[in-house]
Amino acid sequence: MRKAFKAQPPSLSALSLMGLLALPLWGCGGGGSGSGDSSTTPTTPTTPATVPGAPSLGTVTAGNGSASLAFTAPSSTGGSAITDYLATCSLGASAFTATATSSPVVVSGLSNGSSYSCSVQARNAVGAGPASAAATVSPAAASAGASTAGVECAYSRSAFNSSPSVNAIASAAWNCTASTRVLTANGLPDHATGTFPNANNPNAIAAQSVSASFTLSPSYSGTATTLGGPRGPTGYVLNGVKIDANTAGTCPDGATSTGSCSLIGNTGAWSIEALGQSSFNFGPDANNAHVQPGGEYHYHGMPEGFITLRGGGPGKMTLVGWAADGFPIYARYGYSVAGDASSPLKVITGSYRLKSAVSANRPSPSLIPLGTFAQDWEYVAGLGDLDECNGRTGVTPEFPNGIYHYYATDSYPYFQRCVKGRT
Repeated sequence: MRKAFKAQPPSLSALSLMGLLALPLWGCGGGGSGSGDSSTTPTTPTTPATVPGAPSLGTVTAGNGSASLAFTAPSSTGGSAITDYLATCSLGASAFTATATSSPVVVSGLSNGSSYSCSVQARNAVGAGPASAAATVSPAAASAGASTAGVECAYSRSAFNSSPSVNAIASAAWNCTASTRVLTANGLPDHATGTFPNANNPNAIAAQSVSASFTLSPSYSGTATTLGGPRGPTGYVLNGVKIDANTAGTCPDGATSTGSCSLIGNTGAWSIEALGQSSFNFGPDANNAHVQPGGEYHYHGMPEGFITLRGGGPGKMTLVGWAADGFPIYARYGYSVAGDASSPLKVITGSYRLKSAVSANRPSPSLIPLGTFAQDWEYVAGLGDLDECNGRTGVTPEFPNGIYHYYATDSYPYFQRCVKGRT
């Protein structure tokens, strides 16, 4: 027989527990609308934006009453896009400023001959960041009536060149009258040359009758005059070899093969460069020179053999020739501060870069890479050390009071294609 049990009413404590279990779990069920294992996604606190870091100051180029400051953007934007860059050049209590959205920044209103301390800051929506390291620059006016009298007025060299492609005496003589510098030469190089003719240049080096004159009082005009080719040489190296950096090679609009281009004739729309490209070979030698159909050995770029003869190198600023306007030409090295002869020497750079926008008429860059044509390059003031004619105003060993002068550079345009003095 089963034992009967009598139901007992629940105790107060049991009722309390049951009531608690019946309550909705609002705190962990996402409002009671779903399963009890829902979770909240954690959020990362937003870091407030700060000012940008300091730019790295590069080349500071003196101008006529101005200074151009080239720089590299800071590695940190502070978490907010950089809006512009503020350049400041200070002299005592006076400060001159300018802004730009990219390098370089040109500060104007400066006094020629005064020494300014210049720096650059990056700015964003929060404010201006710390300044770059400062650099000193002394603006200088281009010499309008600088005299070159007494400098290399008696340069003369006559020496046998045993290079198989020359095998003759190379001669050049310079002299100065009261107002004019006169060159008489046979146009033969006085240093070792490459082999001419060669597979890419069918012309033999031949003696020429070179006679040229230059003013002893060059006058800076500020206006670029293009020379070269039929317009005449941009200048002569001291050995009597002419500077003619352009070529007569061209390609037509929209060329679809290199075979439609020509290295002679100058009839196409796109001018082929002799140096810095690999699509066409003009047969230059180690002196960045080759030979024209008339036998004229001439330079397109750095005249390495002549620089060596002159004793040039990293520790020397070397005068190598005279431009058509009478201003001097130097090779590769110049003072890091244009107006300060106590500043260290550096490799001087041009201010050209490849264009980012390619003309629709240009032969495809996939066929003929950018840099092949002169039209591929654009001048950007302050990008390097020099103006559009590869020149600047500053002191040199021969002209301690300063003069406008040109440079042969290792990159485009190599030798200047224009002059800034009156011709």
